[in-house]
Amino acid sequence: MGAISLDLVIEQLLAVLREGVEGPPERWSYFTDVGADAGLLGTLAKLSAADASRPWGGTTIAAHVYHINFSLAVSAAWIRGDRTPQNWQESWRVSTVDDTAWSQMLEQLRSAYHDLRQAMASHASSGVEAMGGAIGAVAHIAYHLGAIRQKVAFSRQP
Repeated sequence: MGAISLDLVIEQLLAVLREGVEGPPERWSYFTDVGADAGLLGTLAKLSAADASRPWGGTTIAAHVYHINFSLAVSAAWIRGDRTPQNWQESWRVSTVDDTAWSQMLEQLRSAYHDLRQAMASHASSGVEAMGGAIGAVAHIAYHLGAIRQKVAFSRQP
């Protein structure tokens, strides 16, 4: 088998990112369960603000989503070449939300996700650090998807 092009590598990174956020578009998946609700957006859509604000295992789902939104913005900026230091502790400052804040947080997630996709598509091949940032962003989403899905499963236990 021959080498694959950088364009195909980026295409696959975007496919894995899409699966983690939107769920797999096919009847198979790279790493999630099958179905749109297996992705981050589908998992979160089922939750109320109260559900998202309930602590499970030391943190809330709202805290994870706030952190994810922060990290998506920072990752997109990094991929585009911005090396400004960030206060990652700040990314965990929100742990409870009301209905309005939860709705806004989910909309921000959609927006930050699309911005990250655009940054990866147009800049991930610009250098080693940009590509590393793109790979790291995908891994980070996968981690938080798993953590959130575990919290959801735990919350449903009697």
